[in-house]
Order: sequence, then C-alpha cells, then structure tokens
Amino acid sequence: MSRLATQRSLRSAWLAVLLACGCVAEQPVATPRDALGAYARAVRDGRLEDAYALLSEDAKKDLPYEAFSRMVTENPQEMRQLAGELTRPSGDPEVTATVTTPDGQALLLVLEKGRWRIDPSAIDLYSQVEPRAAIRSFVRAFDNRRYDILMRFVPDDKREGLDPAALRRAWEGEQKNEMRQIVRALDAALTTARVEQIGDRATMAYGAAGTVELVREHGLWKIEDIVR
Repeated sequence: MSRLATQRSLRSAWLAVLLACGCVAEQPVATPRDALGAYARAVRDGRLEDAYALLSEDAKKDLPYEAFSRMVTENPQEMRQLAGELTRPSGDPEVTATVTTPDGQALLLVLEKGRWRIDPSAIDLYSQVEPRAAIRSFVRAFDNRRYDILMRFVPDDKREGLDPAALRRAWEGEQKNEMRQIVRALDAALTTARVEQIGDRATMAYGAAGTVELVREHGLWKIEDIVR
C-alpha cells in the first residue's frame, strides 16, 4: 500500500467512529464530540484496542484490527496531527441518518434539538447535488416526460439549438426505442453500480458495456454523454 493510500485509509478509519459506545475504558460516549474525543485520546495514549472498538462495524469489516494497528504505529506523525484535529472540531457536529428506499434512493434525516427531521434532499425529486442523484433524477424526469427538467441536465456547451420541444421530438420520435433501452439500463444499474468521480467529472458503468459521463457545472451535475 502506498504512503498516500495508507494516509487516506487512516484518515477514513479515524472518522468512522460510532456515535455511542460503552465498550471502551473511558465513560460511554453520548455525543459525536464525545466519540471523537474518546477516539483521539485512545490513539494518542496508545490504547489501540479501545480506539478500534470505537470504529463502526462497517469500518471494521474493511479494516481488520491488525491492519489498523499497523497503520497507526507506522504513521506516528500523522497520528499526532489527526488526534489534534479530532479534539478541535471546527463546529458543532451534525448527527444524520440515511434511509434507503426499495428503489435504492438514499434519503437523509438530520437530528435537530432531539428530533429527527427530513433533510431537503428527501423532497428534491430532481436533485443534481451528486452524480448518482443526478442520474436517478434524469431517469425520473424521462419517465415523467418532463423535458423542461431534462434540459437542466444538458451541459452549457451542448445547449445551443436545444429546447424541451426539440428533446421531445427526438426522444419520442426516431430515438424513442434507443432512449427507452438506455434509461431502463441506467435505472437497473443505479442501485449497485459504482460511480467514479475525479474533481468535476464522474462516470458510471451500466448495462453490458455502457458508460454515462457527467460534468459538474455551477455546482450541479449534468449528463455530458451516454455511451452504449
């Protein structure tokens, strides 16, 4: 494993802590800030088993204790730096939960003043805030024949000569069957397909050999190309 990859894995492991856990030597942690502090102190003091106990179950599946212990002991400088960062968060922590619907859509909830509230992302039917959400929104807009919405997914340099009426003529005309096949394949792939993102560009494979390419413009993800 490269040094950069090791540092990234270490940083991910440090942030993947439980919000509450009573299985370590310190007092049970009741808040996110408590969890961060307990984790940082455990690593700083060399209590790696206690620190590892504070990782989430998903983190432990990806990072066995032996690998965790090795990364911490082999990167003492990064360990001290991150321990300091964890004990000095820049703001109050936000507690969230994610619920996945049967069609694979992730809905976000936020804990506010002791009550769970629905995040705006849960009611944004045509979200473009991240690549997977943009593809899902594209599929929904197509299924609902919302060509006005579909225009939002056209990058700036491809908009010339296009309008909702032009899209309707093409996608309900000679390209009708092709577009239906593409959209159904995208929909089928959304739940399990991996999205690769580098900066303001992202790709997702679908079907047998298809690829959808996205670009982020003005903070929103758009469909740059769909390759079959």
